[in-house]
Amino acid sequence: MELTFTSEELAFRDEVRAFLAMSLSADTRRKVLEGLEVSRDDTLRWQQTLHRRGWGGPNWPREFGGTGWDPVQQYIFEEESAAAGAPRLLPFGLKMVGPVIMRFGNAAQQKRFLPRILHYVVNGQKTWITLAQHANWIFCLVRTDPAVKKQAGISFLLIDMKTPGVTVRPITLLDGSQEVNEVWFEDVEVPLENRVGEENGGWTYAKFLLGHERTNIAGVGYSKRELARLKRIASEERKDGRPLLQDPAFAARLAQVEIDLMALEITNLRVLAAEAERRAPGAEASLLKIKGTEIQQDLSELMMHAVGPYALPFPREVMLERSGGASIGPAYASPLAATYLNLRKASIYGGSNEIQKNIIAQMILGL
Repeated sequence: MELTFTSEELAFRDEVRAFLAMSLSADTRRKVLEGLEVSRDDTLRWQQTLHRRGWGGPNWPREFGGTGWDPVQQYIFEEESAAAGAPRLLPFGLKMVGPVIMRFGNAAQQKRFLPRILHYVVNGQKTWITLAQHANWIFCLVRTDPAVKKQAGISFLLIDMKTPGVTVRPITLLDGSQEVNEVWFEDVEVPLENRVGEENGGWTYAKFLLGHERTNIAGVGYSKRELARLKRIASEERKDGRPLLQDPAFAARLAQVEIDLMALEITNLRVLAAEAERRAPGAEASLLKIKGTEIQQDLSELMMHAVGPYALPFPREVMLERSGGASIGPAYASPLAATYLNLRKASIYGGSNEIQKNIIAQMILGL
């Protein structure tokens, strides 16, 4: 297995860097690199910029309007985008439901959904739906056969959020944002043509989806950017008259996170190499999910330690850059508490880390 970039891949990296330097707005870059809240409009503008370049689907094949990039090119693009301060592309369509429809959906779904003929009627409620208030469509796993074992009676549906009976209720989080939602379904009629694959075969498609989600959650590029940010903060903060970065205890903790991140990157590259050979992510995706989220949490915690009491307040006005918002302490301290609190969820979503450990025990260790 070759883990170094070829000359062609290095040339592609230079192309991506040049595009990012030219196309990413300074304001959006600053927000991302300083940990401020990125708006829906910021993300939408960046997606439109990528679309105009023909890079709107970095991980999609050309026949579906994507770039046709191989896994290594996708990895380079994501790492360079994170380092440059580009908004993180939402994975729900690009990396989760998109690959499911490509693999298991019919030709009509892949072009767009067929006219409605027959319907499923969906009732129920799902909480913690990320950014549902901005979504046009939602993909759902619904129970279509209660008489069989749980995994065998699930179907995969695509539902228009404008369908009567769909209600979205935002939830305010600890950091004051409304990133997640409850979504309620009351007698929601869903066309039969919006079912992906076979009825009651949804769990197979869900496992495929989760493998891609958990690989994405690893967030190597994101963590490398945050590690650089942590080092900048630690070089500014002082302890005993010296930069905190030179404090042995703090430097040791930072070094351990950096070593963990290097190991995670190698494991991520191994998974990418497997995907390049058309092998779907297996239990390795669980390894990436566990360690990736732990590293994200460790980095946010170290930033909190670095600035001490200045990390405790997190005025929303500063996060949103509204007039009247004033930083308490150095400007880079203002977003840290909100990020720290928000990332507590990382070890839970996408299948909790405890569940991932069970998967590893069963599939890798045979326990």
